[in-house]
Amino acid sequence: MSVNSVFPQLEQLLPRVSKPIQYVGGELGAVVKDWDSTTVRWALMYPDAYEVGLPNQGVQILYEVLNEQEDVLAERTYAIWPDLEALMKENGVPQFTVDAHRPVRAFDVLGLSFATELGYTNMLSALDLAGIPMDSADRGIDDPIVLAGGHASFNPEPIADFIDAAVLGDGEEAVLEITGIIREWKAEGRPGGRDELLLRLARTESIYVPRFYDVDYLPDGRIQRVVPNRPDVPFRVNKRTTMDLDAWPYPKKPLVPLAETVHERYAVEIFRGCTRGCRFCQAGMITRPVRERSITTVGQMIKEGLEYSGYSEVGLLSLSSADHSEIGDMCSGLAEQYADTNVSLSLPSTRVDAFNIDLAQELSRNGRRTGLTFAPEGGSERIRKVINKMVTEEDLIRTVVTAYTNGWRSVKLYFMCGLPTETDDDVLQIGRMAHEVIKAGRVATGTKDIKCTVSIGAFVPKPHTPFQWAAMERPEVIDNRLRMLKQEINSDRSLGRAIGYRYHDGEPSLIEGLLSRGDRRVGKVIRRAWDKGQRFDGWSEHFSYARWVDSAAEVLPEFGVDLDWFTTREREQLEVLPWDHLDSGLDKDWLWQDWMDSKSEFEQDDCRWTPCFDCGVCPSMDTEIQIGPTGKKLLPLTPVAGLRTPTPAHTH
Repeated sequence: MSVNSVFPQLEQLLPRVSKPIQYVGGELGAVVKDWDSTTVRWALMYPDAYEVGLPNQGVQILYEVLNEQEDVLAERTYAIWPDLEALMKENGVPQFTVDAHRPVRAFDVLGLSFATELGYTNMLSALDLAGIPMDSADRGIDDPIVLAGGHASFNPEPIADFIDAAVLGDGEEAVLEITGIIREWKAEGRPGGRDELLLRLARTESIYVPRFYDVDYLPDGRIQRVVPNRPDVPFRVNKRTTMDLDAWPYPKKPLVPLAETVHERYAVEIFRGCTRGCRFCQAGMITRPVRERSITTVGQMIKEGLEYSGYSEVGLLSLSSADHSEIGDMCSGLAEQYADTNVSLSLPSTRVDAFNIDLAQELSRNGRRTGLTFAPEGGSERIRKVINKMVTEEDLIRTVVTAYTNGWRSVKLYFMCGLPTETDDDVLQIGRMAHEVIKAGRVATGTKDIKCTVSIGAFVPKPHTPFQWAAMERPEVIDNRLRMLKQEINSDRSLGRAIGYRYHDGEPSLIEGLLSRGDRRVGKVIRRAWDKGQRFDGWSEHFSYARWVDSAAEVLPEFGVDLDWFTTREREQLEVLPWDHLDSGLDKDWLWQDWMDSKSEFEQDDCRWTPCFDCGVCPSMDTEIQIGPTGKKLLPLTPVAGLRTPTPAHTH
């Protein structure tokens, strides 16, 4: 049965909304397949606006992996802005894909990638517009399987009512396994209906199906236990780990947007995982072990990706790109290869202690310097020990001066506010540090023409980290510290003028904290907030703290808990956490010990270069840390004389 495009109805609405181009599709790299010649059909959603969602690496990779299968079709859908949402409801236009404008409800799977919990209300809007019942219990055999992935899916309990299943960890192999299960079930005539399909997914032991688990609570509101409610479902669900990144060199054909997006570059992930052990960092904990892509694969991917896309910037992505064992050779090889072109290299996040003069020179070789961001995270030496960010003030100043003397005129420094054990003084030290950076930079360069931007994010405790037990700070305390910091930065006019200041206030972070460590009861808060009109929680102009606080106050008392119970309360060692039945590979006792170590300001080494300290990942996942060097050089890939200029069809 063919499925028709809704574009004729949609097209009439587009002149009446802002940025209509984000809904039309047709990008370079987009794939449109014949519906009837495919067996399994995926709608992939990044639950945010097109401009944020299109560059998302995870969605681009899965889109390509799935579309390479002959009988599989994958299309993309993004969150719809409120202006178009209202018109679509008025005119009966359903949630659609941007590739062929097919209705999302017609697909077999709606796969959502949650980089952050602030996309949950956008998921509800998409389900509502698609005509898919919001509660998974109400869905029938013809409704898509609603599948969550991404970092937030390591605690999917707050959205357990709305999703059918969640995948923990890497998606490349998981989506192919899920496709195979659906293909087989459909070929057999869909026996046992929706429940049977979900059961087959759950039996893999690496796909979590919330409906097959019951949660019991203690009288004081804590969880007593989470147990399977049928015998053929595993007690614990394991995360997926793709070990050989060289076997998955995606994206090969990156999507080149027609509308403006937040990142416009060819991005290649040079390694996955991180063992630096920053205690606040969920990404570093849940993506262990470290797996490097070889220098030769990286070189080949960049060559093909640039030729295909016409991009002029290459982003070498990872959680700490300068930690790749062959980063020096990689950067010098790429700088050599693209020396006479307009291609520039960027390392989106660079560790202070891994950036050196050679790297600085290679990154600025052809005169185009991309932005440099360093993340000391904490303003004082003491707080950096608490969070295990082993960087001294001398390290930071030496690193930033290296950048200034190599021609950068501006750097960005990223810090956090509201960290466990933090005091006012820990935050004020950020201002003093920024002053020292500017002073040292002026001395080294002999000019006043240098700047730094101090960017502050509020700390949110995340599951599967040593800080998963930590209490959050109240928003008014964070906002007060941020005000004091601004005064500190401006206390010296001549230095303050050279320092930009950007911050996220405490209110959105408290709500993110509710969603990140919540259990199934929080689902009712999400639904209530959405009913009141909450959308696009990651956008300050759409976020309403009052709406969330009111929703929590209306819903949570019936369970004997409140907003503070989920956010500003420190957890005890023996408390059952909502995600304890979801196995990230990390040993809970090890995480607790690291939490205790943080309180005594004990620093833990990086196990890539020191003996193992038993976090649990390698033995439990039957994996190992993979590090180079391979001994190979990027060259001899032939130097590129001059990259082709993109044709008008895919300029931005």
